[in-house]
Amino acid sequence: MTGKTTHFGFQDIPEAEKSGRVRGVFGSVASKYDVMNDAMSLGIHRIWKDAMMDWLAPHPGQRLLDVAGGTGDIAFRFLNRAGQGEATVLDLTEPMLTEGRKRAEAADLAHSLDWVVGDAMALPFGDNVFDVYTISFGIRNVTRPQEALGEAFRVLKPGGRLMVLEFSQIPNDLMQKVYDLYSFNIIPRLGEAIANDRESYQYLVESIRKFPDQETFLEMVRAAGFEQAKYRNLSMGIACLHSGWKL
Repeated sequence: MTGKTTHFGFQDIPEAEKSGRVRGVFGSVASKYDVMNDAMSLGIHRIWKDAMMDWLAPHPGQRLLDVAGGTGDIAFRFLNRAGQGEATVLDLTEPMLTEGRKRAEAADLAHSLDWVVGDAMALPFGDNVFDVYTISFGIRNVTRPQEALGEAFRVLKPGGRLMVLEFSQIPNDLMQKVYDLYSFNIIPRLGEAIANDRESYQYLVESIRKFPDQETFLEMVRAAGFEQAKYRNLSMGIACLHSGWKL
């Protein structure tokens, strides 16, 4: 493992440094994270997350693990759709979970939620525990995404489902160029204005460009052991949902 490098945005850094840097990014922006999501996407991230729930179709009694779950957006949606169930939100960054706990208490959902600091590549859970595993706009920040997918497969029960929501690639060169202009020119400025942190949002934009395209990531999902693996583009491919089953 010594000497291995990975990307942190457009920089190449030692693998051992990435999780600490990612923790620093999200620790820095935690208190403004939800406001920034609305500003960056013009609120469209809410539609994408609702589309995720539509495809997932939660039902009562299911147990969810939401990895890189931050402030709880996906877990709250899951519990509201399921009617009753349990959700564990795991994140590398304690300040993000702190914000999520505040939201859970305000929404009277605290009794259905657990909040765990942990690493997607080494989940602190046994085998065959959860019915559903979700990760939303988080897997591109994992040092070795293939290992995270392997861990997802391990902790899911037989018959369990994986769903990944992540930024992706627009299959139209002109539209991709327009989107790049917006991303690289506007989003870091919004980060500076709203979260007083231009650098973290510069990283987040760069990390989107370094993430594998839809077909490449689909093969990664299959390589982890998932079957009936499929994807759906959202907003022309700005974001994408990948689904797979542990059968």
